[in-house]
Amino acid sequence: MKNQELPVIWDRLARQFFIGFVRTHILYHAAEQPVCGADLTAELARHGYRLSPGTLYPVLHELEASGYLRCLPNVRQGRRVKRYTITASGRQVLVRIRKQIKELVNEVMDSGHAG
Repeated sequence: MKNQELPVIWDRLARQFFIGFVRTHILYHAAEQPVCGADLTAELARHGYRLSPGTLYPVLHELEASGYLRCLPNVRQGRRVKRYTITASGRQVLVRIRKQIKELVNEVMDSGHAG
């Protein structure tokens, strides 16, 4: 592998991690209360995620198609707004993800490991 290829591979890998974090944030917030794309964009921005609608909405649709979110069509100020809430399957996945995150963070942040 050439050294020049490493940034391209890293960018793809970083994007996969990024999208995984975004999915987790979405499930977490949808478990608290129904959310819409604009609310999620603002909330994720607070955590340093700068998402375009072209990134966020496909993730929302994927989570809905997978059965982890349910869309609740709504009208706000005369405009149609899709709000999303977590499903029972989404809650099960979120519980598992949280357990795995906790385990990973504990391992990665363990001061006994080199790094």
